[in-house]
Amino acid sequence: MRTLLPRLGAGFNRLWTASAVSNLGDGLTMVAGPLLLASVTGNPILIAGGVFAQQLPWLLFSLLSGVFADRLDRRRLIVAANLGRAAALTVLTVAVGFGFASVVLIYLVLFILGTGETLVDTAGGAMLPQLVAPADLPRANARLSATFTVANQFAAKPLGAWLFGIAAAVPFGVDAVSFAVSAALIFSLPSPGVSSVMPRRSLRKDIAEGLRFLHGDRLLRTLAGAMGLGNIAFCTAFAVFVLYARHRLGVSDVGYGLLLTTFAIGGLLGAALASRVTSRFGAAAVLRTGLLVEILTHVVLATTTHAWVAGTVLILFGVQTVVWGVITSSLRQRLVPNHLLGRVSSVYALLETGGAAIGTLLGGVLAQTWGLTFPFWLAAAAMTAILAAAWTPIAQATRP
Repeated sequence: MRTLLPRLGAGFNRLWTASAVSNLGDGLTMVAGPLLLASVTGNPILIAGGVFAQQLPWLLFSLLSGVFADRLDRRRLIVAANLGRAAALTVLTVAVGFGFASVVLIYLVLFILGTGETLVDTAGGAMLPQLVAPADLPRANARLSATFTVANQFAAKPLGAWLFGIAAAVPFGVDAVSFAVSAALIFSLPSPGVSSVMPRRSLRKDIAEGLRFLHGDRLLRTLAGAMGLGNIAFCTAFAVFVLYARHRLGVSDVGYGLLLTTFAIGGLLGAALASRVTSRFGAAAVLRTGLLVEILTHVVLATTTHAWVAGTVLILFGVQTVVWGVITSSLRQRLVPNHLLGRVSSVYALLETGGAAIGTLLGGVLAQTWGLTFPFWLAAAAMTAILAAAWTPIAQATRP
């Protein structure tokens, strides 16, 4: 580790540390939030609404966040957003501690957290090319992805439940501190975190400029479309994965949890392998292989009744997800001009979130009508069509 860190620079190391701290805190709230709602209300719809409250800002504000990430000092924008999230969590911590937390307050705090996330994720991704050399972007993105997996997916989940068991307010207080620490680390970054100065125009014109650039670049347009449509396919298939695991694979609740863990295991492997496989085989070949892996995943899950087979293919799918993300993020950061990077990245975020929402709604209806395996077959067919359409444009992934 000591030999790798200097190559990416002190600025990246601070960004990386800030990301690790905030991801750990964010993971605590992801676990504690539903537990808190369940302690306040027994209504399943209201409990599920908490997840929607945190996702809604991505649908509402993704494109606006992209404009702000290009208009404003990205470093200060991240600091302000993290301090705002810390303040909201502090209010929730006090409310929980004194026993007057309500569903409305919880929803409001989760909505603020999601809004801050749209700003921080967009500005942080746009700031990365100013902190590391273009050749180091894949390694930097892989390291950030690995940190997210370890902190948010592995460490935070059991820790959040344990802290909630000690006292319901504790995980939210810890998360508030994590955002404050993250803000301090980002504030210490040097001035290269500042974006280019944009002429002040209407928000609609600024958004349209980012959309035009993305639409005019065949490779980036193809990758964005493949991600959005692929997310619809994935979430269609996995919307009722808990029922699939119980009734088709015959696993217990613990087994279901272990199956979900396979994604994180694959993600860690993908983060470790992303730079190596891309250097060895080329971005275009790896991207095409990734789409083939997605097709294989859906076909295997549609046909198997064995949990160990499903777990194995889900590890492979986790590898592909992170490798695909590292490559596409690095390409976007390298090919999009600095003054447009926030807006172009925000379109990707909107497609990703919108695809997830559409797929989740479709999956439940399709599974109820045609059975638990039908969504997987449909997803396999959709990914086959996506691969065919993207095969030729993806060849441009090797362009300088």
